[in-house]
Amino acid sequence: MSVVDEIQTLKREKNAVILAHYYVNDEVQEIADYIGDSFYLSRVATETNAEQIVFAGVSFMGESAKILNPEKRVFMPDASADCAMAHMADVKKIEQMKQDYEDLAVVCYINSTAELKMHSDVCVTSANAVKIVKSLPNKNIFFIPDGNLGWYVKEQVPEKNIILNEGYCPVHAAMTAEQVKTAKAAHPGAEFLVHPECKKEVLTEADYIGSTSGIIAYATKSEKKEFIVGTENGVFYELKRENPDKQFYTLTDHQVCSDMKTITLEKIANVLKNEENEVFVSDEVRKKAMLPLERMLALAK
Repeated sequence: MSVVDEIQTLKREKNAVILAHYYVNDEVQEIADYIGDSFYLSRVATETNAEQIVFAGVSFMGESAKILNPEKRVFMPDASADCAMAHMADVKKIEQMKQDYEDLAVVCYINSTAELKMHSDVCVTSANAVKIVKSLPNKNIFFIPDGNLGWYVKEQVPEKNIILNEGYCPVHAAMTAEQVKTAKAAHPGAEFLVHPECKKEVLTEADYIGSTSGIIAYATKSEKKEFIVGTENGVFYELKRENPDKQFYTLTDHQVCSDMKTITLEKIANVLKNEENEVFVSDEVRKKAMLPLERMLALAK
């Protein structure tokens, strides 16, 4: 029996569903029941009737799925797969900001630990951050943990006082304006599509700025045939599947999240078979972290 057949058999036996982020390996996306960005997968996790969720992604995604679905069992194919940015905010600083600013909302990118969510007022994703920040009644916004996404939101919502944090995604932050110029020179007819986790100098060169799902939707609807893509290269699987007649180019040779790439078919089969790497969240953490996630789901409708 092949590993793919084994996964399909185990899924039926365990009443399990596989959720995969766009950044995991192609073969993992191929066998997933749902593929998407953080927001889409958060919503799917609340709607599935499966008893078990296997989350092909990094740790904060599994935590969020468990917080939103305490009655379901959530498993991570690789327990070590983490997101560096998810830890890049300080709880003491958050509490100090609440004291220093009246009418402050702590807006927490979903790419964050449950501990950071506990101290936040609302979560956002790159797909809905602008919409949610605009909808908040608060004048002052402390945006955590990603300073680059925070800058992008600040540009889009100038009527708010958005205070930035110093966190960043190592993959997106490594992209430079010089690399953009080189790529555009190599592909002069291509549009440049970029994720808002990139630095300001890269965002200002973009033809389109958006989440992974936004980038896929834009490229699919566009009449253009060539695109330079400034985000993790796992998104190319869906871009090419949706647009077999179009050409997609990487911005650099290094736009790879090594944590996402640790997830393999063998590891998915293993957690389904042995029920290892289960995600547990205490009741106290779950109840506090649930509030900003639920508020996000309500405001993003």
